[in-house]
Amino acid sequence: METKILRVVRQGEAFDVPSAKAETGSIQKCNIVLRELGGSKYENEFVCAMLGNLAACRFYEGDVVAATMRFSTHEYQGAAYQEVMVTDILKIN
Repeated sequence: METKILRVVRQGEAFDVPSAKAETGSIQKCNIVLRELGGSKYENEFVCAMLGNLAACRFYEGDVVAATMRFSTHEYQGAAYQEVMVTDILKIN
């Protein structure tokens, strides 16, 4: 896991996804785009998922946050996919 200070580019609405671990059989998920700090719009960006209680948190364009991200990969039908999961996030400004 890695913790970075980032700027929020945009955040989508939360939606339900199936989950074998959740008591109700589903869990809330939302996607958020975070950009490294710097002087341009060409800094590194991360498209991340937030699950459960984090999915209910609202952040807005320009918010500066400290986010802990977990990077993982998985293979499905012969193709490799990367996933970035926000495990903790805190608004700074």
